[in-house]
Amino acid sequence: MLISEFDYKLPDELIAQEPLASRSASRMLMVNRCQQNWWDERFQNFSQFINEGDVVVLNNTRVFPARLVGNRQNLTGKVELFLVREMADKTWETLARPARRLKEGSILVFGHDQLKAKVLHKQTDGRVVVEFETDGDDLGEVLEIVGQTPLPPYIHRLEKPSSKDRERYQTVFAREKGAIAAPTAGLHFTPEILAEVKGRGAEIVEITLHVGYGTFEPVRARDLADHQVAPEQGEISAQSAEKLNTAKKDKRRILSVGTTTARALESATDKNGEIQAGAQTANLTITPGYDFKTVNALLTNFHLPQSSLLVLVSAFAGHEITMSAYAHAVAAKYRFYSYGDCMLII
Repeated sequence: MLISEFDYKLPDELIAQEPLASRSASRMLMVNRCQQNWWDERFQNFSQFINEGDVVVLNNTRVFPARLVGNRQNLTGKVELFLVREMADKTWETLARPARRLKEGSILVFGHDQLKAKVLHKQTDGRVVVEFETDGDDLGEVLEIVGQTPLPPYIHRLEKPSSKDRERYQTVFAREKGAIAAPTAGLHFTPEILAEVKGRGAEIVEITLHVGYGTFEPVRARDLADHQVAPEQGEISAQSAEKLNTAKKDKRRILSVGTTTARALESATDKNGEIQAGAQTANLTITPGYDFKTVNALLTNFHLPQSSLLVLVSAFAGHEITMSAYAHAVAAKYRFYSYGDCMLII
């Protein structure tokens, strides 16, 4: 299929710029794959669609402050780094702005000289590799002080990310630090909603997938057969794998909270249909025609046009019903993207 088949028009005013006052106040578009229909709901009613014996799978990755704003040493002019991938201790591949002004050997300064970075080299794809200097302090601790919440570029504000974003661009079950973007389908949950899910007789299982740049990297290939989503790292504990495999043997429904969770589960499922425990590399590129081996239901936010995430959703629900549901969501003025509303596909 062509990536152009996953396009749609979205008015700018439907891109959510702020989280709602309450996490669970989002609207939820229900999509039934078998009946090929949809209807409007509220996320506050999520537990009503959970059956006894269901397994609801959460991605417990935690976003770290991966955005740095500073300047070149002894020079004026702002420099931004977005940390993409750790290559070695204190050495990171980054997206830099403005990258063209950075030369190898340049020293970048962040905070009140609390963090420095030396530009090692510029890659052919425009990314910049830097080595951090932290005076012996742990880099993660320094980032918590001088780094900013890595909000997506479609959130346009005059002010920088706030302390509110530190809380709200993080799920209530976030534990394992390592993501540069939130698993946004999980942002709607509150402790009360999770308690309601358990009260319905369902089981909650946590896995980890550290959301990386591959999740939201633009699809540059015209034909989806030529596109590969970059691998992402995570882990599935032995206990979680056992619970999931037992559910599969019992033919119980497995509901994935988020496309990142779905990709992690499918990547960890072997040719015999068993989920493997341990450190994981999610390396699947899921496109229409893929046979899902583990995921039976999917909660997901609304994704960008021509994105790999929209392609994954279409692979799960079906291309025609997905694009029709998106057209309805636009017409009904749902809120889109990270801080927006959600869709439950059953």
